[in-house]
Amino acid sequence: MHGLGLLRNEAGKTLKLAGPIILGELAQMALSLIDTAMVGSVSYKQLAAAALVMSVVNIPFVLGIGMTMSVSQMVAMAHGRNDAQKVSHYLYNGFILCSFTAIIISLGLECSKDILFHLKQDPEVAEMAVPFLRIIGISIIPMMLFMTLKQFTDGLEYTRTAMTLSLIALPLNAFLNWLLIFGNWGLPRLELVGAAWGTLITRTLIFLALTFTILKHKTFKRYMAAGRTHWKFSWHTIKELLRIGIPSSLQAGMEVGVFAVSAILVGTIGAVEQAAHQIAMNCAAFTFMVSMGLAQGGSIRVSNAYGRNDWNHILTIGKSSILTALCYGVLCFVIFISFNDFLPMLFNDNVEVVKLASYLLIFAAIFQISDATQAISVGLLRGAKDVKIPTFLVGIAYWVVGLPIGYFLAFNLDMKAPGIWTGLIIGLSLVSIFLSIRFLRLKKHIAITDGMSL
Repeated sequence: MHGLGLLRNEAGKTLKLAGPIILGELAQMALSLIDTAMVGSVSYKQLAAAALVMSVVNIPFVLGIGMTMSVSQMVAMAHGRNDAQKVSHYLYNGFILCSFTAIIISLGLECSKDILFHLKQDPEVAEMAVPFLRIIGISIIPMMLFMTLKQFTDGLEYTRTAMTLSLIALPLNAFLNWLLIFGNWGLPRLELVGAAWGTLITRTLIFLALTFTILKHKTFKRYMAAGRTHWKFSWHTIKELLRIGIPSSLQAGMEVGVFAVSAILVGTIGAVEQAAHQIAMNCAAFTFMVSMGLAQGGSIRVSNAYGRNDWNHILTIGKSSILTALCYGVLCFVIFISFNDFLPMLFNDNVEVVKLASYLLIFAAIFQISDATQAISVGLLRGAKDVKIPTFLVGIAYWVVGLPIGYFLAFNLDMKAPGIWTGLIIGLSLVSIFLSIRFLRLKKHIAITDGMSL
């Protein structure tokens, strides 16, 4: 099999692995969309408050999720070598590392909640946001623990397990929101705070369910049995995980950070602009979840091949994944352009908010291709343990080029929210170009040393 036939075959294998991951990612994103839509139906100021909190929470939360990614990478490499004991050892130490990280993030958010009053936001919006932030901050702990276990099962290529629980969480979260936001069945009407409680309860239940599944299901029995002798804390293993986890966290944090700062900057313009920005960003984030799932699937396959030191297979997987991302980005562009007037009405009925959100969705459509390809490239490079230089390139593209240009256009040239989105397009395009080229020239950049790690 040669040429396009080989690439199609590899793309099919990646899609088969990534399919359940994509559905799981979409389900997690759908939980946020459900909260946004249900809170938005109460008032646009409560929607703006939710947007403000998520802008603040997303940066540390994604730093934590980046740390959990080290578990899937190390598990996949050990799985590629058919080393069940090492797989179990990485799970144990990864769970300890991610538990500690989750608690630190949650405590940090609790201690810094007053920052909401110092971001030049609408005072009423900031006041509404505080109790929402406190509960969402707590919910990060069960969510990160769930993600850690999910990375373990994904790394073993058992991707359906966490997907099933994520799908079950959708109706559960919607039902809890219906009870707590609107005060049905005799419960108090908590509105925005009710959405936070619904999220906390849902995240806790799916974490407990995944824990029970891993401990009891026969699929994972081999690794749980190995745990009896290999569940030992090891600083060496923690350092291995951190060598992937820290750069992965920084990469994800810098990307989400630039979007979060953009949301805060838009919020200084006004509540209408912030609500519109949140609607457009939620739509873009929803499509990005597919890219994330593809990236994770490609990354796991690359890690598995890396464990076997099969560089030809690594490059073939990567090329097929990048081509898949290009096709997907074009599809998303067409959808956003075609439905930009309709999608905002699913979230809010304020005429000003809907009109501006429809316009911002055109900008979101433009960066769909670069957003998809940069996500794939980040995952592929992480799968080959190439994380340091890509992190530097991501920082340059977003924080040295994209965000400053967006700020200049928004406030110096008075383009306002569209100016911020123009900067995002530039930043994402640069990351896509930088990292795609780096992957295609991968062996020239990797120092083949002990463990072939950077």
